[in-house]
Amino acid sequence: MATGAELPPRRSRVAAASRFLGVRRELGTSLVSVAGLVGRPVRGRGGELVGRLADVVVRSEAGYPAVAGFVVRIGPRRAWVHARDVAGVEQGQLRLLSSRFDLQDVLRRPGEIQLVLDVIDQQLVDMDMDGVRVVRAADLYLASPGEIWRLVGVDVSLVSFLRRALPGRPGRQPSPAKVLDWAGVQPFGITGGPVRLNRPNSGVHRLRPAEMADLLEDLGRSERRELLAALDTDMAADALEEMNAPDVLAVLRDAPVERAAELLASMESDEAADALRDLPDDEREDVLRAMPAEAVRELRTLLTYEEETAGGVMTSGMVLVGSSATVGDAVAALRSAAGRSDQQAGVVVVDQDGRLLDDVSVFELLGVAPGRPVAELVGPPWPVTVPPGAGLREVVSTMTDNRGSSIVVVDEQERPIGRILADDVIDALTRRDDRRWPWQRWIGPSS
Repeated sequence: MATGAELPPRRSRVAAASRFLGVRRELGTSLVSVAGLVGRPVRGRGGELVGRLADVVVRSEAGYPAVAGFVVRIGPRRAWVHARDVAGVEQGQLRLLSSRFDLQDVLRRPGEIQLVLDVIDQQLVDMDMDGVRVVRAADLYLASPGEIWRLVGVDVSLVSFLRRALPGRPGRQPSPAKVLDWAGVQPFGITGGPVRLNRPNSGVHRLRPAEMADLLEDLGRSERRELLAALDTDMAADALEEMNAPDVLAVLRDAPVERAAELLASMESDEAADALRDLPDDEREDVLRAMPAEAVRELRTLLTYEEETAGGVMTSGMVLVGSSATVGDAVAALRSAAGRSDQQAGVVVVDQDGRLLDDVSVFELLGVAPGRPVAELVGPPWPVTVPPGAGLREVVSTMTDNRGSSIVVVDEQERPIGRILADDVIDALTRRDDRRWPWQRWIGPSS
C-alpha cells in the first residue's frame, strides 16, 4: 500500500471507493475519531499532563489532507503544536515527543482547516457512484497509512451525532462501516481553505443542471452562496432555471447585485423575467441597472405582461427572416443564434411589414438549395398563434388541441413578438403551484 505521502488524488469515483475500502481493511481499528479526541489529554514524553486537545488542523489539499498540527488548550490559552512534535495519536490521548517545547499561540494560516471548528456539523456534498447528495459531518476520521497522519473519512450517521450531542459517557470508538471516503466529498463554507471546485475533474462540475439545482436547494445559505460563487455563470444560470421559484428568489436576494445581474442575463429571457417579478420593486430596479442594455430592453418588455398570460410565459427569442430571404440566409441566421438556449429550431418568416407569414422548422430547410427563396417554403400547416393577453388556460388548451411544439404570440397587427414552448407552459404551471400554500397542494384550490 502507498505511504501517506504517496496517496494519489482521486481519479474516479470507482477508484476512490476501491482505494478507501483497501485502506479501511488494512487499518482496521486504527482509525481515530476527531470528535473523540476533543477534550482528551495531551501528555509530554514522561506522561505528564500538558493540556487538553481542542482541534486538529489539516492542510487544504485534494485527496487525503495531511495533518499540519493540533490546537491544545492550556488553561485559558489555545496553543499550537506542530505535527512533527507529536509522538503518537491515540483515541484516548495525544503523546508528544518531548516534555519541553515551545508552545505558540494559535494563528489561522492560509490553506489550513480546523476540523472541529470548520468541518464537523457542516454540510458536505457526497459525490458517490449513485449520484450526489448533501450530508452533514457528524465526525471525521484520521489514519496513518504511512508516517503522516491524514484525514481519510467522514461519518454522516445519526448515531455518531447523538454520541456527541447527548449527555453521558461518550462512546468514541470509530465505526468504519459508516464512514464515507473523504476524497469523494466536497466541503463548503470552510473558513480555512478555498472550495476545491477548481480541480478540472471535480465531480460537481459534471452535474446536469437539474442535479445542480437539487444540490443548491439542499444546501444551507452560506454553502449555497459559496458554491454559486465557484461556478461559472452559465452553469449557475442553467441550475437556477431548474430551481423552484422561492429558492431562485432566495439566491438572487442573497447574491451581490452584480452577480444577480450576471445570472439573470445568462438565463432564458422568460425565466429571467419570472425571477425579476418576484423581486421587490427597488431590488428589481437595482438589478436591472446592473444588466446590459440589450437584455434590459427585452426583459422590461416581458415584464409589461401579466404573469399568467401568453405574454408573461413566452420567450422573446426568435429567429426572424423576411420573405425575400433565401434558405441560405435562414440557415445562417439559425447558426448565429445557436448559442442561445431559448431558440426554437426554426425561423419565423415575416412580410415586409413584419406580419407573420409562417413558422418554418429546421427540418423543412434540410436538403433545400441555399439559393432558393424561403418564401417558397411558406404553406400549410400554418403556425398556431395567440395574442399576448391570452390566459394561461387558453394557452394550455391551444397547445393541447394543436399538439404542436410551440405557439407564436402575435400582437394586434399580427406581428410575432414571442414564442411559447411546451416547457414554458410547464414552468408556468409549476411556478403557480410553488406559490400555493402547502395545504392547498393537498386539498386543491378552494371553490
